Amino acid sequence: MRKEEKGTRVVFGEDEQPRLVLSSPGLRLRFRSPQFSMLDSNGNSILHRAEWILSSPRANTRERLGFQIEDRNITSFDFSSRRDIGAVIPIYKRRATRSDVASPNPGNGSIVSRAKIKGSPCQQDDDSQGGEIELYAGPSLPEDIWHLIHSLMPMRDAARAACVSRAFLQSWRRYPNLTFSDKTLGLNGNACGKDESDRVFYRIVDCILKKHSGIGVKTLKIQMASDYSSKDSCYLNSWLQTAVTPRIEELTLIMGPGNTKYNFPCSLLSNGCGDSVRYLHLVRCSFRPTVTLGCLRGLTRLHLCLVRITGDKLGCVLSHSFALEQLEIRYCDEIICLKVPRLLQRLRYLEVFGCSRLKLIDNEAPYLSSFLFEGDNTVQLSLGETLQIKNLYMCRSGIIFFARSKLPSSMPNLENLTIHSHRERASTPVLRSKFLYLKHLIIHLSETGTPSSPAYDYFSLASFLGAAPSLETFGLNVYQLYMQHISIFADPTDLRQMRKQQHHNLKSVRITGFCSAKSLVELTCHVIESITSLESLTLETRQSVLRCSDPANKSGKCTPLPKDIVVEGHRAVLAIRTYIEPKVPSKVKLHVLEPCSCHNAEL
Repeated sequence: MRKEEKGTRVVFGEDEQPRLVLSSPGLRLRFRSPQFSMLDSNGNSILHRAEWILSSPRANTRERLGFQIEDRNITSFDFSSRRDIGAVIPIYKRRATRSDVASPNPGNGSIVSRAKIKGSPCQQDDDSQGGEIELYAGPSLPEDIWHLIHSLMPMRDAARAACVSRAFLQSWRRYPNLTFSDKTLGLNGNACGKDESDRVFYRIVDCILKKHSGIGVKTLKIQMASDYSSKDSCYLNSWLQTAVTPRIEELTLIMGPGNTKYNFPCSLLSNGCGDSVRYLHLVRCSFRPTVTLGCLRGLTRLHLCLVRITGDKLGCVLSHSFALEQLEIRYCDEIICLKVPRLLQRLRYLEVFGCSRLKLIDNEAPYLSSFLFEGDNTVQLSLGETLQIKNLYMCRSGIIFFARSKLPSSMPNLENLTIHSHRERASTPVLRSKFLYLKHLIIHLSETGTPSSPAYDYFSLASFLGAAPSLETFGLNVYQLYMQHISIFADPTDLRQMRKQQHHNLKSVRITGFCSAKSLVELTCHVIESITSLESLTLETRQSVLRCSDPANKSGKCTPLPKDIVVEGHRAVLAIRTYIEPKVPSKVKLHVLEPCSCHNAEL
């Protein structure tokens, strides 16, 4: 048989008999029956059995159904993870006229030869031109089975299958997972020009949705690459009107960069149409819900990014979303006061990033377990019941001092803590308070001041290690524009030490942006000498944002770094070899990431 690539298509074997091939990362399909032949990924035949198995990596449940094919009892659908398999279904050639395509029989699995008809379902559908065409009758399966197979394919593969199968053409009109973007539509703005690519995008999406019945849509994702103009609103409103039906579960609208002028039609979510929505994701648009919005009783996740919405309007949505579990607000600059009502009994995850005008977060949801915040120190945080919080991410100035001094008492049940400080004035205090349940700690410390700014004492971070007896992993990410610290080579004497700490769980420590600062060398020596349970220590010098080894880097070279950064990187490696490596116990694996050789030319 000819070489087969992943996808959905009709191929011809050496016997010139056509076969429909279904194979893709999103669909794993296996037919076993005396009437169905099966090939593995290497093209080898697999024993025929009276068994029909269909699996999808997206499925979370296991179901079993039974049905008859040619008087044989076929076992079931088995939803589970399996390796990709190409299912090769023999199909039988016959002659047919154009009327066969115009009035398809969804149950007979007929296949239209790709050699005779070209294009996509949105272009062909019932408008196929010409007289006689080649059709191929496939195995007789119930319509629901064909539809289930089709719904599990990625959208591009589902479109290709609809081009050659009348059964799939019928199910294409109610395909449940619609994702429209330049990537899924195969558009390349660089090849055909941005304006032409935008016009093709609108034409294809409009064609598909005009011929879609609107029935059965569960997921709709529209990602626009073009700048929004007023004429685009009629297209968007029409598309949403077609797809947003009482059965839709996930709705994503991502507008192009540069503006937030499009007004999302909130009326689409009223009159019961919003009851089934579980996930709503809006990017770069205006969202102005009113009291007539209705109850979003199924909404479990709300994600708003660069959306024009006020705190009051957001409160209107939240007051109708009793099932909400996850709330994400990013860069919504019209929000001044964010109030999370107590009626959100299921809310577990709250994320607020970069809302520049925000002054207050007032949370009354009683069972919040994860809180992520990035913002100014002027924002007042009132988180209500914090005993339930187990996962915390905070990015603001001075957060390291605050975390060590306040969090052990206010959030005693923390298990995962990530803190990011841009300007840390004071060193970390040594206190008696403990993080008794903390398992994973990551600290990001950015020092972007001038060379005259006071240098942070990295060694003081050992206070966190002493306060967290259950700690399993510790990460420190150091970023600085200038080497503000005293180098170990300038003052190699009198390295500070702290008493040995009995850690039975801390096994992995990673420090990125490692430099020759004496206080950082002292902290690292303290780790390897005091943490008896340590198994792995990784020290990484300052690296380029885009490295030569990154698959996305077409140049094959690291992006340049300033000369003084490269010099400091080599000095850091020398400090590791001189002061740290000799102290590493034999049971501890030391990994050192040195500056790439790409930077040698910059010295």
